[in-house]
Amino acid sequence: MKSIKIIALVCVLTLVNRLGAQELYDSDVLIQGKDTLKYRIMYPKDFSKDKQYPLVLFLHGAGERGNDNQRQLTHGSALFASQENRESFPAIVIFPQCVPESYWSNAKVDRTSYPISLEYPLNEPPTKSLQLVLDLMDDITTKPYVNANQVYVGGLSMGGMGTFEILSRRPDMFAAAIAICGGGNPELAQNYATKTAMWVFHGANDNVVAPQLSLEMVNAILNYGGKPNFTLYAKDNHNSWDSAFAEPELLSWLFSNSKK
Repeated sequence: MKSIKIIALVCVLTLVNRLGAQELYDSDVLIQGKDTLKYRIMYPKDFSKDKQYPLVLFLHGAGERGNDNQRQLTHGSALFASQENRESFPAIVIFPQCVPESYWSNAKVDRTSYPISLEYPLNEPPTKSLQLVLDLMDDITTKPYVNANQVYVGGLSMGGMGTFEILSRRPDMFAAAIAICGGGNPELAQNYATKTAMWVFHGANDNVVAPQLSLEMVNAILNYGGKPNFTLYAKDNHNSWDSAFAEPELLSWLFSNSKK
């Protein structure tokens, strides 16, 4: 009984910490004509427009799509918002939210079997949701308080796929990227292989998005001259983001990269 109470307490404390971290993210919206992108943004402590800061874009998974401008903070927001990391890595962090009927990448998704079947067209325009993210990033990276040499992107699952795609569409924007349990079109890796530092993660037991998809992307980046980090967790299923976020060197690696 005592062990059950301890586990319950840990769960409660984890939830409280997560909700507390989410309060640090301001709610905002980008409106382009009839289209709207809801997003949350966290500024560094003692933010000043007279200083420059790194900028991090994080793309959530399919399960966090919605219109509440809240669910996208479920995974990853607490990592950047912890007191220790805010002190060590002061940065502007953006979590946009994809609407339910859209997707970050131009993937053709078939969920009739698992792992799901995914195809990534080569010459299609971005989805409406990703286009809005591109518009947001094109605007905010011109702000004087953003260090354009330290712009980063990361994402998990659908967001990992969006990470590979946004790199192919803005290969000169990002200094480094984190792609967790995602996938993409290997041919498009030539656009960013030598321009963006990469750390790719996947779980070997992933029964939702096959780990082979990340392997294909890593192989493509290598073939096009890139030098990616790759971590395959032997015991992880689809939620390999838990292990990735627990990597002690993750943020120090991310923020150590700068555009040449």
